[in-house]
Amino acid sequence: MAIGFIGLGNLGTAITIRLSQLGETLVVYNRNIEKIKDLGYEIVSSPKEILQKCDVIFLCLFDSEAVKQILTANNGLLCEELKGKTIIDLTTNHYEEVLEFHKLVNDIGGNYLENPVFGSVAPALKGELTVVSSGKTEVFEAMKPILEKIAKEIFHLPVPSSATKMKLINNLCLGSFMATLAECTALAESCEIPKAKALEILGVGGGQSLVLKAKTQKLIDEDFSAHFSNNAINKDLHLLQDLAYNLKLPLYSACLPKELFSKMKMMGKGEEDFSSIYQLFKNN
Repeated sequence: MAIGFIGLGNLGTAITIRLSQLGETLVVYNRNIEKIKDLGYEIVSSPKEILQKCDVIFLCLFDSEAVKQILTANNGLLCEELKGKTIIDLTTNHYEEVLEFHKLVNDIGGNYLENPVFGSVAPALKGELTVVSSGKTEVFEAMKPILEKIAKEIFHLPVPSSATKMKLINNLCLGSFMATLAECTALAESCEIPKAKALEILGVGGGQSLVLKAKTQKLIDEDFSAHFSNNAINKDLHLLQDLAYNLKLPLYSACLPKELFSKMKMMGKGEEDFSSIYQLFKNN
């Protein structure tokens, strides 16, 4: 049976390409139909219509507000036709609102797997994402063969909201590394060290990381077309601070990166790749 997919932004499109290359048939829905009309997938006019054709539906949306809309709006997924079917939600949600999604779907007789994605366009195209799932063990085990088509590393934290919290924690590393690498790159240039050579040295020195491997060429070319946007990392770091506040814990190292990415958003660069934070440090 076909796989349903809702939300074909940069990441969602990359994942659908990967699935189709592996022979999966896709039925898709996207708010902007013009954006997806040439991708070659069967397109439906509402989320509910996907349920007539698919037993498994991926969501890959920007935030919890978008997920709630897809679930609860007129002709949304939350209906009788959802019974016995599974939603795999790749969205980075709010850690509290995702609990509501578990309840809404499970109460109507469907299955909800909270499944945020670690990685962006390049690993998605290769099936090398990392995913962390939360939800019922039997649902996770049933969906694991599908997840293995898009992910190299797969983890299960059964307690709802755990996967979302872990994704936010991971993105503290991601945002902090990117900001530091960007500043190091700009500082090396100020010392008249060629940018490509500085990045090569950082890549085998203290900057060695998946982040640098993924973003070296973007920094060299200053090609900031989005794989993972400033808007997205800014949103996630805000959610992380909300989580720390809820836990009554200080969060020392998240503050500065969050404000730097907020600055990028304020400058009208929210849709650029988050590696474009380099522009804040570059000596013009």
